[in-house]
Amino acid sequence: MDKMIRTLIVDDELYSRDELRHLLQSFPSIQVVGEAESGEVAVMKALQLHPDVVFLDVEMPKMNGMEAAKAMMELKKTPLIVFATAYPQFAVEAFRYEAVDYLLKPYDENQLLETVNRIEKHFLMPAEQESGKQTGKLAVEGDGEIFYLDPKDILYISREEKYSKIVTKAREYETRIPLKDLETRLTPYSFFRIHKSYIVNLDYVTRLTPWFNGAYQLEIEGRDEMLSVSRNYVKALRTKLEL
Repeated sequence: MDKMIRTLIVDDELYSRDELRHLLQSFPSIQVVGEAESGEVAVMKALQLHPDVVFLDVEMPKMNGMEAAKAMMELKKTPLIVFATAYPQFAVEAFRYEAVDYLLKPYDENQLLETVNRIEKHFLMPAEQESGKQTGKLAVEGDGEIFYLDPKDILYISREEKYSKIVTKAREYETRIPLKDLETRLTPYSFFRIHKSYIVNLDYVTRLTPWFNGAYQLEIEGRDEMLSVSRNYVKALRTKLEL
């Protein structure tokens, strides 16, 4: 990336702000430019600091997180919103404000990693999208050989125990490369995480079917198996897929 992602942390609890700041320090792309202890201060600092993304608590006195998000949507430069709360019941309302994610406290480091990956994809500059990286191939070692895969031929990738399984049009491959690393390498292409164990090539998605508890099942062109879509990813997935 050609710039740092300016980040504002909003929470009425000092401990929660400190914890999130500490976790975000492990991501080179994230620059925490400010903190706020209330919704009112958050809106004021958003005006002053012009953050790219705001990690926003929901339950706060006076102006809560939802009200603050609504106010920020009226700003000339609208930041991405990531709600961070101990209360799962606000998730549906959160996505009305086009939230990029909904984090539950206590923070799960793997979920936070997925959130930051999603933020980074949003701010990926056109120069990077058009770079030579798009002409490269994914190297997968196996049986003493190195296979070079065209990302456009990959249907989906799943994580099973210590291996990632890469499913292409022609065959399947196994690699020890973690799913999160594969997701990062494939950022310039049409890949999207639908579950903690799956990323899919959106170009091959043919059907999305309701399952249970807000989850869905996804059908991939040329495959019989149905892939699970976690309910936390359904909204963002449909936004990516639909005109």
